Amino acid sequence: MADLPIALTCGEPAGIGPELAEAAWSALRTDLPFVWLGDPAHLPGTVPAQVVTNPDEALHVCATALPVWPVPCAGPRTPGQPQPAQAQGVIDSIMRGVDLVQAGQASALCTLPIHKQALAEGAGFAYPGHTEFLCALGGVDEVVMMLASDQLRVVPVTIHIAVADVPAALTPDLLERRIRITHDALVRKFGLPAPRIAVAGLNPHAGEGGRMGTEEQTLIAPVLDRLRAEGMEIAGPLPGDTMFHAAARARYDVAVCMYHDQALIPIKTLDFDRGVNVTLGLPFIRTSPDHGTAFDIAGTGLANPSSTIEALRLAARLARTQA
Repeated sequence: MADLPIALTCGEPAGIGPELAEAAWSALRTDLPFVWLGDPAHLPGTVPAQVVTNPDEALHVCATALPVWPVPCAGPRTPGQPQPAQAQGVIDSIMRGVDLVQAGQASALCTLPIHKQALAEGAGFAYPGHTEFLCALGGVDEVVMMLASDQLRVVPVTIHIAVADVPAALTPDLLERRIRITHDALVRKFGLPAPRIAVAGLNPHAGEGGRMGTEEQTLIAPVLDRLRAEGMEIAGPLPGDTMFHAAARARYDVAVCMYHDQALIPIKTLDFDRGVNVTLGLPFIRTSPDHGTAFDIAGTGLANPSSTIEALRLAARLARTQA
């Protein structure tokens, strides 16, 4: 698997995806082969591109041109203006990428950002997001979102919900499932035989013995005790405000946090441009840049490819580890 190219989906054509594909090729072409799955006409044309009919060709083509597996997409690219008619092409790109990985023709999947409204309007896309669609294609019911960089890995237990809804959504079963999926992925995909997991509390000062909330005592601690008894190396529940300085980060491999901002503020502060979204729990490797379609700068040449480059690099490292 590690000797195969990575499948890079096209993402939303009107966004910065086509520009990121070309910029990533410029940075990685001699080091990391990948094949872009999209409509060749949508590429800006700042680098040479070559159509391939087999992913294996990308291994030889990538040194001199961006390998492109053609996925037809209706009409021309209009930066900043998503076209619902192009929705099926975007969906086809994702499906083709999953097919290639599951068929053993690509080592990993890296996805560029999509625009869910355009997909819903143009192709009746019924999934809440990219990840849920990948779950369905991969035949799994649950996955975990990890944000990763060289400085920090974080996993939020609850994700895109209001802060006011977090206490009710945070259940012992949910927390345990999130930690188990994270632990398993760190062992199997990241090559860490004994992952060190730090778990944040929900409340300030991790509840301060019940004076600032009791979830740490009644919900979080019993789950952690049960998992420790199975042999997992887990610290917590820890105060969220003391978990992310350099000395603290050196003591764990991943921080499991109770809600979105508790996890994402630290990593985006430490490494805003190079954070990578990794989906844990899928039967294949999937990474993506940690940003959206950026319609406001599409077509201007201002897109920063750092996160896409790191997403491809991490996908390649995980493929080597899993091989």
